[in-house]
Amino acid sequence: MKTTESAVTARGLGKRYGTSWALRGFDLDVPAGSVCGLLGPNGAGKTTAVRVLTTLLRADEGAARVAGHDVTAHGGRVRRRIGLVGQNAAVDEVLSGRQNLEMFGRLHHLGARRAAARADELLEGFRLADTGRKPVGAYSGGMRRRLDLAASMILAPPVLFLDEPTTGLDPRSRNEVWGAVRELVAGGTTVLLTTQYLEEADRLADRISVVSSGRVVAEGTPEELKSRLGGDRLDLVVRDPAELDATAGLVRRVVGARPETDAENRRISVGVENRVAALTEVARALEDHGVEVEDIALRRPSLDEVFLHLTENEEAPVR
Repeated sequence: MKTTESAVTARGLGKRYGTSWALRGFDLDVPAGSVCGLLGPNGAGKTTAVRVLTTLLRADEGAARVAGHDVTAHGGRVRRRIGLVGQNAAVDEVLSGRQNLEMFGRLHHLGARRAAARADELLEGFRLADTGRKPVGAYSGGMRRRLDLAASMILAPPVLFLDEPTTGLDPRSRNEVWGAVRELVAGGTTVLLTTQYLEEADRLADRISVVSSGRVVAEGTPEELKSRLGGDRLDLVVRDPAELDATAGLVRRVVGARPETDAENRRISVGVENRVAALTEVARALEDHGVEVEDIALRRPSLDEVFLHLTENEEAPVR
């Protein structure tokens, strides 16, 4: 259930390594019960931000609150109310899924009986009950990540941090993890997700914060970010590569905007305002000039295009 209350806030966070800043002026608001995607290239500061917000690092400047508590003044309270799934699996491959969850339960100071009961609840909730007694070494990548998620939810924390949770997984395994995340959010968990997968952010996040050079440079819903590139795109593929440049010039005269060309794929792409009128006028102009095309279509800008546009001047920080 989504509310207007913020589960995670950051104001002016800064973290320095030597003379270089990994974070500088980092601001963030994550409403309770939502998924916020931190999207950015390698070295943009995403993982550093997560480490500060989960109390694994101390910021050099600024302030942050997670689950209602200051991460610097009340780190212990924050840690009791969060879960963290890092980039590498934290489960033991020799133990079974059930044994792993029981072990994590005991590490969280649950009694043996309560730890066993909680392990059964989580195996059922993450659709691992049928494989709970198998060694984790026999699990697929998606099953291991779901077990990682289950382990992070031993105490049912209200805020869950996922640091690139599907890195290296195949598409089927990614879909399994995405399904598990959606179920957690439906139950009221707030999720802060760092990712380099644009599709992942598009599919999971209610709001996206684009991180570049240690600060948030843009934020909004996926659709709001896509609209920054000027609405719809008109794409066409010419049949004859020799006509690519001339056709791009024709399209520019018709729509009044400079198109982008992709010589390798014989593709022309341009932003348009009035989608139906633009498609009709371009199609008529192509016919009048005898230009043959293999495909012509309207589409929304992709998150890939937004990402490249917003981070095109990225300077790689230290980490």
